[in-house]
Amino acid sequence: MILLPEKIRVALLVNGALHRVAQRDNLPAPDPVPVLKLFNPCGAATWLASELDEDGDTLFGLADLGFGCPELGYFSLNEIASVRLPLGLRIERDQHFSSHHSLSLWTQTARRLGSLTWAEMSLKRNGGVSNLSGRA
Repeated sequence: MILLPEKIRVALLVNGALHRVAQRDNLPAPDPVPVLKLFNPCGAATWLASELDEDGDTLFGLADLGFGCPELGYFSLNEIASVRLPLGLRIERDQHFSSHHSLSLWTQTARRLGSLTWAEMSLKRNGGVSNLSGRA
């Protein structure tokens, strides 16, 4: 499976370029929607990416390794692609992933619920409305 098809790669690069322009011009940072979801088919690790650096490897987004504390930051596409799992499996791309929710909303929801998977279910069910009760 191709982890980064051309259409998604271009969208990630554009988001990354817009972020760099905002930094350079001292403008508010953009808050794009994630365009790529990668996951471990054997475990809880999940990554949502909204930006790709010019190096073609460094992604920016939300990473959840399954420890209950999703983190915003940078991760390497090459490192993720090099992971070898049991039964010859590898990290996969969710081919059906799409979102209308900003990365900041994903981050807020995932941190509150302790999981990107729970955040995805909550955002789908609630249409992006934050549930302040702390329940999914």
